[in-house]
Amino acid sequence: MMTFFTILLILVGANAIFMVFSLSGVSAKDKKGSNDAVDSKTTVYPLQSNSKLKKAV
Repeated sequence: MMTFFTILLILVGANAIFMVFSLSGVSAKDKKGSNDAVDSKTTVYPLQSNSKLKKAV
């Protein structure tokens, strides 16, 4: 039983460390690339309405 809790504690600690590094990387990327979504242009194509199926919404 002690072995189980030791392994569990190690895994929870490693998970916390990975989460801290992951979240710090997200905040650094957010500051650097905030205008990328505004500058990119997307093309929206209309839906084909000549289908025999009805729209779900």
